[in-house]
Formats: sequence, C-alpha cells, structure tokens
Amino acid sequence: MATTELQNRIQRHLDTLVDSGAESAVQAAAYRDGELIVDAAAGPVTARTPIFSFSTGKNVTAVLAHELVARGFTGFDDPVADLWPEFGAGGKTAVTLRHVLTHTAGLPAMPQGIGPAELPDWATVCDALAAAGPRWPAGEAMGYHPYTFGYLVGEIARRATGHPVRELLREWITEPLGLDGQLFYGVPEESLPGLPPLDEEERDGIPGPWESAPSAGFGNSAEILRADIPSVATGTAYALATVFDRALADPVRFAGMSAVAYEGDDVIFGTPVRMALGFPIGRIGAAAEERSAAIGWPGGGGSYAYADPVRGIAFALTKTRLTPHFDTALSTIAIVEENTPATG
Repeated sequence: MATTELQNRIQRHLDTLVDSGAESAVQAAAYRDGELIVDAAAGPVTARTPIFSFSTGKNVTAVLAHELVARGFTGFDDPVADLWPEFGAGGKTAVTLRHVLTHTAGLPAMPQGIGPAELPDWATVCDALAAAGPRWPAGEAMGYHPYTFGYLVGEIARRATGHPVRELLREWITEPLGLDGQLFYGVPEESLPGLPPLDEEERDGIPGPWESAPSAGFGNSAEILRADIPSVATGTAYALATVFDRALADPVRFAGMSAVAYEGDDVIFGTPVRMALGFPIGRIGAAAEERSAAIGWPGGGGSYAYADPVRGIAFALTKTRLTPHFDTALSTIAIVEENTPATG
C-alpha cells in the first residue's frame, strides 16, 4: 500500500468526490518507475473490488495480443484467415492482426442480428464476424471497433493457442502478476455478488446505438458480466495499472507496443487519431503541444488506464458512476503529474 503524501492527497480527492455526490465509488492506482505510488479507493468499495469498466478492458486485450506474437503463436502481419479460415469470406483475406489492432480491419460494427443479448454466445458472434463483409478494404481507413475488436483478437488467440481468452488472461497475466480475483473478462458466478452496481448521470437527449452508448443496465447484467467479451473488462484500478507497469518495465518491448502504426482520421467519429498496435497514442486531456507518448484506452462512463514512458507512469482509474466526461480521471491525473515531473 502506498503511504506517501501523494497517496494521501489522492485519497482526500476521491473521498471529496464521493462525499459531494459527484461519484458513487471510485478507485485510482499509479506506479512510477515500478514503484506503487497511489492505491486508493472511496465509496462502498476497497482498492481490490473489481468494477465493470467498459473499454479499459481493451488495454488488457491488446497486451494479450502482443503476448500472442511474442510467444510465437502468430505475427502482426499474418492474415487472420491463416488461423481462422472462415474469416476470409466476404473479401477479408487480406485482414491481418495489425489491421485488427489498429482498428483498420473494416468491421467497426457488429453484423446485423448481433446485439447485447447475443454477446455471451461466443460462437454465434464469431461466426457472424467471419461471414460479414468489411466496410472498407483492410488498412484503407480507420474506424473505432467498439465490440468487434475483442472478439477478433480473442478468436485469433483461441485458434492459435486452443484456449479461450479468459484462460489466457489468467495464465499469462493475472496469475504471474498476482492479480487473481481482480481482473476478468467473464466474472465467475461466485464473484458476482461482490461487484458494486453501476449507476449513471441522467442523460440529455436520446442515447445512441448500444455499441456507442454505455449504460449501467448493460454493465450490471449478470449475463454480460459472466461472458467473455474482451472489448470490455471487470477489474480494479490496481490491476489495470499493474498490467501497464509491467509493460513499461521492458523498454524495448514497450517501444514496439507504443510505436505509431496508423495516423489519420477515425471515419466513424471524424476525429484525428494516432494508433499504436492495439492502443491509441496520447493521454486524454494532455495539452496539444505535448503530443503525449502515452498509450491507453479510456472506458465508456469515465474510467481510464494509460502508460506514459516519459514520466514512467502507469495509471488507472475505475468508477461506478457512468458520466459522459472524464473529469474525475483528469483531475486525479493532474494531482499525480504535479508530483511526477517528466524526465524525458
């Protein structure tokens, strides 16, 4: 447990957010150069209570993809159809793991007929993706793949290793890092009662499609929580920060994880984007002139995890109140960065 003045400042900050009603429960964790400097929680959770945190799970899935390549199971430029022959249908024979990781595979949305109710059925989802035609030829455009990303990486991993992603998560990440019980795709039935419920701010207007409009109802569903959906995850801030801290510990490998692999516009959102293999590049909220070298996915509702090689920081924040902004994450990061000046 971190015991520094920074830890105390973050704890007071989180307590104030909960006491004021801005948040219902929140966790924050940070490492610097391998040392745990923040490990805090406020509200009816401890720092070791897993919270469903939407797309912060993509960080873990991207790390698994790099493990898959490092262990020799496949390569970034190997066609997906080499491992998954059915996937070559519909003009997708050129799609590689690189395209999947950079969200340039042309499958940003689930095929027709696949909605939240179908997500727990791995075979049904993967069969639909295999049969689908792409929105664009591989590599010719980039568009965020909210849910398809996890199934594509997960099925590549399953075909390559013979094991489902929940087993790979346990064998390659949670057990070696001492994170058992803190990070899941599919939450075990016996662990469900210990999860805190999500709540959400009242929305203005009509919510968008389910794939782009995270809801508390979705994240509180026992069927969703139990399912392997590797575009999302249930975990602690400590676990997410620990995964990134381990990545930063190998500078050579991290350089490969964080190098620019695609730069252009996201055709779904119409915004400029810089992508590494599996991660967006740049810390959210960073000043434009910084051109941040950090990598990491935010999660719908305001959670966030990232690794910053310049400061040597691995950070994560998880929370139970879904908001359309990242104010809590950004205010917490500001306190951390005040105490961790850039060194590179």
